Amino acid sequence: MRASRAFAVTAAACAAVGLAAPLAGATNGPSNVTVNPYSVHQGSTITVTAQGCGHGGKVTSNAFSQAALSTNSSGHSTATARVHDNATPGHYNLAVQCSDNSLVATHQFTVLAGSGAHGGLGGSMEPSSTEMAVGAGLVVLAAVGGGAFVLRRRHLSGGRA
Repeated sequence: MRASRAFAVTAAACAAVGLAAPLAGATNGPSNVTVNPYSVHQGSTITVTAQGCGHGGKVTSNAFSQAALSTNSSGHSTATARVHDNATPGHYNLAVQCSDNSLVATHQFTVLAGSGAHGGLGGSMEPSSTEMAVGAGLVVLAAVGGGAFVLRRRHLSGGRA
């Protein structure tokens, strides 16, 4: 009798675990949606991060083309999208939808007019020899011009200091 009870309890536990496993694999939908940067210029890129999309998903908005969510090892899903060059400045909503369910989370962001600043090379390059020669020539020209001015003033004032 004891063996049959133990067998029944074990079978019930295995059935409960077996039925709960598919539910554990399902997600509750996207949550904790963040947008970086919140305010973005036309033509710039925006990064969307969400939790709860273990099998990826998609991000949609009127301001950019659909972007795919990819999931990393920490469980966060990330998508990068490029805002259209002709997106009208103002507030936009984006929608995040996971691949494994139909739940949708939304988040707002702002599109700013014009393109962002191009920072250039940031001083990472040295001046060329041509640029050095032009700079040296300008320094010499300024010294000669300043000397001529001083001599002319001395000559006009009769040598008085």
